[in-house]
This record gives sequence, structure tokens and C-alpha cells, in this order.
Amino acid sequence: MEDKIKETIDYLKKKKVDYADLRHQKTGIEDIKVKNGNVEALSRRDDQGFGVRVIADGAWGFAASSICSVAEMKRVANQAIQIAKASALTKKENARLAEAEVYNDKYASQYAIDPFEVPIDKKIGLLLDACAIMMKNPKIKVAEGSMEFFKTDKIFASTEGVFIEQSILESGAGISATAVDGSEAQRRSYPNSHRGDYASRGYEFVEEMKFLENAERIREEAVQLLSAEPLPEMETTIIISGNQMALQVHESCGHPTELDRVLGTEISLAGGSFLTMDKLNKLKYGSEKVTITADATLPGGLGSFGYDDEGVKAQRVDLVKNGLFAGYQTSRETALVLKQKSNGTMRADGWNRIPLIRMTNINLEPGEWELEDLIKDTKSGLFLDMNKSWSIDDKRLNFQFGVEAAWEIKDGKLAKIYKNAVYTGITPEFWNSCDAVCSRKHWHIWGVPNCGKGEPMQIMHVAHGTSPTRFRNVKVGVSK
Repeated sequence: MEDKIKETIDYLKKKKVDYADLRHQKTGIEDIKVKNGNVEALSRRDDQGFGVRVIADGAWGFAASSICSVAEMKRVANQAIQIAKASALTKKENARLAEAEVYNDKYASQYAIDPFEVPIDKKIGLLLDACAIMMKNPKIKVAEGSMEFFKTDKIFASTEGVFIEQSILESGAGISATAVDGSEAQRRSYPNSHRGDYASRGYEFVEEMKFLENAERIREEAVQLLSAEPLPEMETTIIISGNQMALQVHESCGHPTELDRVLGTEISLAGGSFLTMDKLNKLKYGSEKVTITADATLPGGLGSFGYDDEGVKAQRVDLVKNGLFAGYQTSRETALVLKQKSNGTMRADGWNRIPLIRMTNINLEPGEWELEDLIKDTKSGLFLDMNKSWSIDDKRLNFQFGVEAAWEIKDGKLAKIYKNAVYTGITPEFWNSCDAVCSRKHWHIWGVPNCGKGEPMQIMHVAHGTSPTRFRNVKVGVSK
């Protein structure tokens, strides 16, 4: 494959295009789902192909194919050139790229146990055993579990001389219990909702989740929620769990700092951003407790890699520094608007898709509090745990999030549980109300395998390092 790609890049150079790159990708995916003691889905998919991006006559062209011969690669290269030249007829300005370092390198994510080598009956058995524990209470009507594993091998080469090989292994799993009583249904999940938790690690990551040790707890919490009171409307102090903070960071900082959204190129589907360029290094996004980074170098993060899909090396950059809005996620093309170099956030979800600016590991950096001490320090408030629903406007400014469970905090102790809890806010006001973040001891990188963006839709794997965090004067409950 290496020789085929290099021959095609040489061919593109002879065509005297302004720029070109070729990305070959091979992906293997294993998916397991169980429900109420039965295997509901079991699949293994393998896919490979390549895509060619070209700038010719100052415009972009892209074409792709699953036939990986030299002749086909050259044909697709010619097709990409033709598309670029056709696009040039309506261009408003020439496509240009910021300078980038030229790398010839290899990268591989680290893992201890290859999940594709683990016997399938062992993986299914773990999920079935967890479901059996959850189903011991007759009020649990749905007990579910799932696992997913991904193996991705990429080769990226460009007419600038870049040649990079990468191999990334990812693992994820989760369980949930749904309790039902008449028309009332309540759900608890572990270790996170929406398919669980994911990382760029091996099967050891699944084993560390300890499903069997936690299945009874989530079963009983789901049943307990059936008879809990709905959270009343009020304004109060809230402590948000690390897993819910992951979604909070994702929606109200990760997406609005994508520079392509700010520039309007995603407005038709994904939306825009309230973080317009006049606010850079000026807007007080949050309190001084709030530092948010984009860090693709974190070991094990689902948003970690060696190089993005433009051949730019993985980096750590500040998006918010001690409350001040400090930076965007950029590509080689958008970085020119800021007179900067790309910070390496361009990725595609497959060989037949163009790369877009996508989140890496977007993290709320840890503070100094221990969770127990933070709860003790809170005279009155709520502890909110695990996402149930979300709604946010297309500028990422006004939001409402629902959580699976909320516990009252009374005189520094957790008290009764509430169901159907929601909280609302306006992004800068909300983050400026942050007065405490828990320490690295409580900090975890939560994997999110389902971030959607682009037309046609691309599903990207991203992650968020977070710990429990406290906010003051937040509106909760549903307005009547």
C-alpha cells in the first residue's frame, strides 16, 4: 500500500496541482448488544478505501474509492482535480493553507489486551451476567448492555512530503436498567448514559469498569426513582457529576470553539457560534476557576491521535484560560484567518469523507477540591448525575440539560433523591457562576463515540476530561 500511495502522490505532483493529499483508511468494528438476557445484536464489519483531496486552480476537489489499486488511485486523483477545477468557476477566493511541519512518522495507541482477540462468549457472558443482576428486581423491565470495539489503520501522504502511518484501537461498553411502574419509567446507567464510556485502550478498559460490582446499585436506584418526587422549580447551587460535565463541556465549549462554525461553513446543519472572533482574548467566558483545553496528546483519550487528517501533529491548546476565552480549534485553512498555524483538529470519520474541524479531548482542567469536602461545603443545593436529555440553540448559548438522578444536598450531606431533574442556563453566565472544580483524583476522560457534524453526516469519536464541578444560582426544574 505504501508504494501505491507514493506513486499516486508522485503522479499528482506531475499534474502541478496547488496541493494534494491521499488518505487510506482500514477499519474493523465489533458490536455486541444484549437485552433482558438475550443477545440482541452481534456484528463484525471491515471496511477500507481511500480519498484524495486536491487544490487546483485555487479550489478544493475531493474523490474517493474502495478499490485500492494504483490505476484506481490515479483515476480518483484525476476526478478530484476535475472537481476542483469545476469548483474554481464559482470560487470567491483562492483556497490557501497555513504552513505546517512536514512529518514522516508512525503512531500507535497503547493497549494491554486486544479486544478482537478476546473470545466472543466471554464478552457476551459479562454483559449477560450484569443483566441478570439488574433483572433480579421485578420492576426492572429492561436490562441492557453493549460493547463496541474499533481498530483503525490510516496512511496519510501529501504533495508537501508528509507520510504518516497510524493505528488506533478503541474500546467502549455500558449497561443500563429501566424500571417501570404503570405509566412511569425511570432509567439508570453505568458508567455513563448513551452507550457507556469509551477510550483509546484495549479490553482491559472494559474489565476496569466493574459491571458486576455496580449492576445492583443502578438497579436499585432506577427502582427508587419511580417513587421519587419530581425536582421542583427553583434557583439553587448545583454540583454536577463528572459524566454530566463531559456533555456540558461538549455542547457549550467544544462546539462553539470550532472555527469553521464561527466562520459560518457549518451553519446549514450544525449551526454557528456565539464565540465570534471579536470576543477572542476579550470575553470573560467563565470564572477564574475555568480553564478548558483541547488536548489530543492525552494517553487513552478517545480524541487522542498522533496526527490529524491533514498531517498536523497532535497538540494541547488553551480554549479558555482562567476564565478568559483564549482560542479556537482550527484547520490549516481556517488558521490563516487568525494568522496562525493549525492546532491539528481536522478529522474525517471514514475514507470517503472530507476532514472537518472536530473536537479532540476537550477538557475542564481539574481544581483542588475533594468531592466529599465540596459536598460538605455546600449548605443547600443539588448533586446532579448523568445525562438524560439535552437541548441547546444553534449558537451554543441557551441550553437545558436533563439528568437521570438528582440528590438534595442539605447541611453538607446528600439527602433525598429527585427524578426528572433539569437545569438551564446561558453559557457565559453559567460558566461565570462556577466556583469550585474537583481535583485530579476525581478527573476522568469520558469518551463520546457519537458526535455528529457535517453534510453528509459524520460521526466522530471525541472525549472530555472532567471532574465534579459546582455552580451557584442555577435555575432547575421545569417552569409551569
